[in-house]
This record gives sequence, C-alpha cells and structure tokens, in this order.
Amino acid sequence: MKIIRGIVRIIAGSVFIFSGFVKGIDLSGSAIKFEDYFQAFHLDFLHSLAFPLAFLFPTAEFLIGISLLFSLKPRIGAWGFLLFMSLFTPLTLVLALFNPVKDCGCFGDALILTNWQTFFKNLFLLALALWLFLNRKNLSGPYPSFFQWGLLFFYFLMFAGLSAYSFRHLPLFDFRPYKTGTHIPGKMTVPPGAPQDKYQTTLIYEKNGVRKEFSTDNFPWQDSTWKFVDQKSTLIKKGYVPPIHDFSILRQDGIDITDQILKDPGYTFLLISYDLSEANVGGLEKAWNISVFARDKGYGFYVLTPSGPEETHKLVENGFSFTFCNTDETTCKTIIRSNPGLLLIKEGTILGKWHYHDIPDPEVFSGNLLSRQLTVLQKDSNIRLGLLLISGLLLFAVTARLVLPPGRLDDR
Repeated sequence: MKIIRGIVRIIAGSVFIFSGFVKGIDLSGSAIKFEDYFQAFHLDFLHSLAFPLAFLFPTAEFLIGISLLFSLKPRIGAWGFLLFMSLFTPLTLVLALFNPVKDCGCFGDALILTNWQTFFKNLFLLALALWLFLNRKNLSGPYPSFFQWGLLFFYFLMFAGLSAYSFRHLPLFDFRPYKTGTHIPGKMTVPPGAPQDKYQTTLIYEKNGVRKEFSTDNFPWQDSTWKFVDQKSTLIKKGYVPPIHDFSILRQDGIDITDQILKDPGYTFLLISYDLSEANVGGLEKAWNISVFARDKGYGFYVLTPSGPEETHKLVENGFSFTFCNTDETTCKTIIRSNPGLLLIKEGTILGKWHYHDIPDPEVFSGNLLSRQLTVLQKDSNIRLGLLLISGLLLFAVTARLVLPPGRLDDR
C-alpha cells in the first residue's frame, strides 16, 4: 500500500506541477482562456476576474502538486487534489457534451487535448484523488510541520516570481506556433498525404408533402415520385490543421501583403498590438525609434493590429506615423504576449521577439544581423533561466531531505 500511495502521489503531483507551471508562465494566455469560458457560459460580468484567476488557479495547482510529490502537508494536498478534480471533472463533461470551448486549456499551449480526452483524463485523476483522500491518514510529511510550511512558502515565492517575470517579459517557454526560430510559411503548409476533413452528405427529398433524409448511398434515385429539396453536409472527422492557419497582413487599403512580407529577403520588423488604445506608450516610443532606424537601413517596419482607423489616426497625431496593417485580434494575441510586442523576421523566419519592456535600442540591430545568433542567444537565455529555476526547486527539496532527519512531528 505504501508503494501504491507513492505511485499515486508521483502521478498526481507531477501532473499538477506541470499543469500549474505551463499556465503560470503564461498568465496572459490563461486570462484569455478564462475570458473564453466566461463568454461561452454568458458570464461576461466576470471578465474583470480573468487575470486574478489566471494566477490563483495555476498557483494552487502547482502547490498541490508540490505538496503531493514531496510530501509537504500531504493531507492538505489530498484535500486540494480532490477539490480540484471534483470541480473540474463535471465541467469538462459539459465541455465534452456541448463543446462551448474547443480547448479547455488544462495544460495551456503546451499540450492540447480534445474535450473528450480531457474528460477521460480527469476521470482517471478523480479516481486517484478519491483513493488518495480515503487513505489520507496514512500520508505523512518527512519534516517538522513548521519546515513543511516553510518549504511550501518557498515554492509559492518561486512560482510567483517566475509568473511575474514571464508576465513582465515573455513566457519563459514559448509553446505557441510563433516561437523564435519558427519559419511561418512552413507552419502554414499542409503536408502531402495529410488527413482531410471528412463530411457526411445528407440529401433531403419530398414525397406527398413528407420530407425525408437520405444518404448518398440510399437516396431514391430510381423513384421519380420523390422530389429533391435540399442537401446538407456535416463534418464527421476533422482533418489536419496547420499550426498557423489564420495569419494574414492587410494594408489599410485592403490589399493583402502577407506573401510580400514573408518572402522579403531582407529584415522586417513587425510591431504587434491587439489593441492600440491600450498599447504601452513607452513601448510605442521604443518601437518608433527602431522604425526610424529601419527606414534608414532599408528594412521593413509594419504595425499589425485589429484596431481601426480611429485608433491609428490618434497615434499618427501623436507623432507615431507607422505603416499600419490589419491582422486578426486572436492572431495578434497568439503571436506575442505583449501590447505592443516586437518581432524581427527574415524570409518568414522569426529571428527575435521582444516584450515592450525589453525592446532594445536601435544600436543593437546595427552591423550584421545574423539570424542564427539572435535565435540562439534568445533561446539559450530562456533555457538557462528555466533550468536554473527548476534545478533550484528540485535541489532545495533534495537538500532539505538530506539535512533534516525524517520525522512525523505534526505532519498533518
């Protein structure tokens, strides 16, 4: 039984740590998902709670996972585990049955599951939660109670710091299709032999005032007394969808310049803003300096936004005479978690991404802009920071276990 309890704790703890982590480093994306839920269930008045919940839920998941995996106040962790699964299992059943939201967002953008896959995953976890809860009296922490609380508080501070860093800059790990190094046209292509959408065609015929539906295999083609009325097609199996399938750039005169920009052999800067009226002014000023630099160097510089002429005119009146283009709001939010955020691309490949807090001075782009250097530098920086934080998390727990003798002093 002790071995079974250990296996259950490892599975539950690992899933919850992973789930909380991938959502915690992308608070903006988590908030967007909460807004999708509120809209789907006609709870628009709760939109102001989207961001607080985007922090609280992943934090709770992460700490429950830590509690179970490292046996820090594991009985409280068992309560939290059961509470979460009791709440979300019925919710995911509703999602599976009625599909108001296509992706539950359980694992952020790191792992996309269908609503039915999510429901069955939650059924499995709910069974583990019930078993662990019923056996909670046999769960105990290896340290004195005060030290267990101290470790949990340490993990809370680490998680909060990681979330704050990712929010004020960019997510530590980018799981979206527009991450640095991505060749956008390649992500828009359907590979040969990829599954296609499958539809079921229904034919509607009428006879003696009575309408009846037939399939393409059994419609009454030999009986002239049946008169064709209509037909409808129903999607029965979704085919392959490219990771990027909604990217387009339209000039203000309506001309599509997507291919022109993605095939440009030179360097192109794209300033992304899903709402110009809420764009950070300091970020716009930094971007304007780079746009002047780009014009002098012969590089392209475009602002991609769904905002209309009214917002763009206001910026022009304030001295920001950018070249504005129209791009879908959801696409803008997906490309970069920053308003505004800056991209540098070359022949459709994303060489660099910057939050408005981190937009560099124009001098950084002087000289030879080697795409490989920019990509490697940014990736290495994020990976080093992530590995440092995760290693610190694990090392702290292991060290504490070695330094402190096992005990069961008030381990509930």
